Amino acid sequence: MTVPTITRLHFRDELLAELPCPKRKLRIVRGLGSGLTRAPDGRLWAVGDRGPNLKVKLAVETYGLESVAEHRAAKGAKVMPALEIGPALAELRIVGDSAELVRALPLTGADGRPLTGLPTPGSANSRMEPALKLDGTPHAPDPGGADSEGIAIASDGTIWIGDEYGPSLLQVAPSGEVRMRWVPRGAEATVANAPYPCAAVLPELAAARHVNRGFEAIALSDDGRRLHLAFQSPLAHPDEQAHAAARHVRLWTLDTQGGAVVAQYLYELDAPDSFRRDAAEGTLQRSDVKVSETTCLGDNRLLLLERGSATTKLYLVELDPALALPPEHLEVATRPTIEELSASGHLDLPVLRKRLLLSTDDHPEVSRDLEGVALLDERTLLLVNDNDFGIEDAETVFWRVTFDQPI
Repeated sequence: MTVPTITRLHFRDELLAELPCPKRKLRIVRGLGSGLTRAPDGRLWAVGDRGPNLKVKLAVETYGLESVAEHRAAKGAKVMPALEIGPALAELRIVGDSAELVRALPLTGADGRPLTGLPTPGSANSRMEPALKLDGTPHAPDPGGADSEGIAIASDGTIWIGDEYGPSLLQVAPSGEVRMRWVPRGAEATVANAPYPCAAVLPELAAARHVNRGFEAIALSDDGRRLHLAFQSPLAHPDEQAHAAARHVRLWTLDTQGGAVVAQYLYELDAPDSFRRDAAEGTLQRSDVKVSETTCLGDNRLLLLERGSATTKLYLVELDPALALPPEHLEVATRPTIEELSASGHLDLPVLRKRLLLSTDDHPEVSRDLEGVALLDERTLLLVNDNDFGIEDAETVFWRVTFDQPI
């Protein structure tokens, strides 16, 4: 393929709230760049994540929220100042060189009440990051809370949402109501009393996800019978040291009828120094490289979005059944773990082959923090960044990428 044509689309963020803070006003706009998909009926849908949240350092230094300063050392702690702005879907349309918001739908429980983006209670196998109020006191965990990150839509209108907390998968009606949540086996207590049905059908192994690194990349097969998903990062299995040093991510193919894993693959992340824009800004650690999106391109072909913060790469992979892993690598008790083998450099297991389609290092005009990608037609992709609800003054930017031949 030759160099693609890349066009920035016009888009205006929707202001949702302005909160007074000691140093400056906290301006919150709609976030919708955590996941992107084109539904079988041709409509374009996006999903936002848990809602506005600030790292403690940002809350103190930028907004003057000294009330949360004592939590600086709490790993993964986030200040969540506006729970009424939570997980939501957004229907979009492209008109010429503009992207437009058609409507927004909050995710709701069976009672019709919007979900919060609060973490669910932790478990013995899955630690949750602390969520703080503006005054520094902790929010209580919410068994129905979700950190919605990926989206895929079936031909019958069922919406699948990937969640980072469980990690889990939400089956959502076209109205936004959660019909079912799949969580890892052994994690039933974390969603007890959620305002919708839950089932512990995913492998127990999923709960070993690193904090804040669950399911971001999900895609449906054309027939809707298979759901492909990639963990955002290597698992913390058996510990965080293995996560930090590992360079392989697990990719699962699930049966959408019952949640069984029908195949597990390995995807190798690029070396941190190959993300040139990130490397120029400072040291990018291996654990900072992640997979944030996937799109199905037909039978057993996927497009995966691999990124640091500034640099994004799009890779094509084929799910060759001959490269599927032996079933024992889905078991928690298997030793050494894949992550330990990956960290040691002595991994003797099949790995997916990948082919680079696009790197934003070659297109410096393209935004950082890209998380969403959708296939508009056989030659055209739509990319969008995650603006983090505007808490650091980032705006939502859409990019249309057109190639000279089918992808």
